[in-house]
Amino acid sequence: MPELPEVETVRRELDPRVRGRKVLEAGSHPSAKFVPAVDTIGASLTHADRRGKFLLLPLDDARELVIHLGMTGKLSFSDTPADPEDPYLRAWWRLAENHTAPEQTLRFHDVRRFGRIRVVPAGDYSSIPTLANAGPEPWDPVLTPQLFHSLIKKSKRAIKTQLLSQRPIAGVGNIYADEALWAAQINPKVTRLGLDRAGMLLEELRDVLEKGVENGGTTLRDYRNVDGGTGENQHSLVAYGRGGQPCLRCDSTLTSAVLDARTTVWCPNCQRR
Repeated sequence: MPELPEVETVRRELDPRVRGRKVLEAGSHPSAKFVPAVDTIGASLTHADRRGKFLLLPLDDARELVIHLGMTGKLSFSDTPADPEDPYLRAWWRLAENHTAPEQTLRFHDVRRFGRIRVVPAGDYSSIPTLANAGPEPWDPVLTPQLFHSLIKKSKRAIKTQLLSQRPIAGVGNIYADEALWAAQINPKVTRLGLDRAGMLLEELRDVLEKGVENGGTTLRDYRNVDGGTGENQHSLVAYGRGGQPCLRCDSTLTSAVLDARTTVWCPNCQRR
């Protein structure tokens, strides 16, 4: 599932291409997860924003188009109308021309249909609990080591599970959690962290997310950017997906196991409990 670096890459590509464009037409798959796409007809997109793993496209009528890509969701532009025979097209928006592009169709493809679309009053995410309850953005100045530590202390669950919950910090998923925990030498199963170790983990989370953004995201199978290209961060992974291979720090064999329903990789030597 796309995490913060992948969604941020898509946001950066969308932003200049949606600014000021009116939605002339829209359509969707009949599933209630995608039907809200048509509620944007007649409104204009002002820009592209992001919160955690969600794309936010504010409209000029005090509403927001919220898109979650799910596991296989992809956004792309086409100069031709939407194809009703396209089996994986879940939503589309016919956009008026702007100063950078002619009239185009923004398409949302989603093979597995785990993505979703909502149109909500600007800033009101009460109908999207994961978004409404998300913790601070990684680079928000309010997210100090002290605050991060206090948010972690609220739960007795494993630290990796807490990261995936989005509550102590927004945007972190399976890939970047494994990477940051390895970098901070913290076992993913621990349930308590002192202030110093929490601060170290926060620093490593910021670092792996920043590198992910710089590399255009991680493409393992499904993720593509708006132009159909892949990310490059998969070539820099040191923990995620490397179970059974040597640890790049101590040469021990990395362990891979399921933790709270998510495959997790860590070094049994460097990341002792």
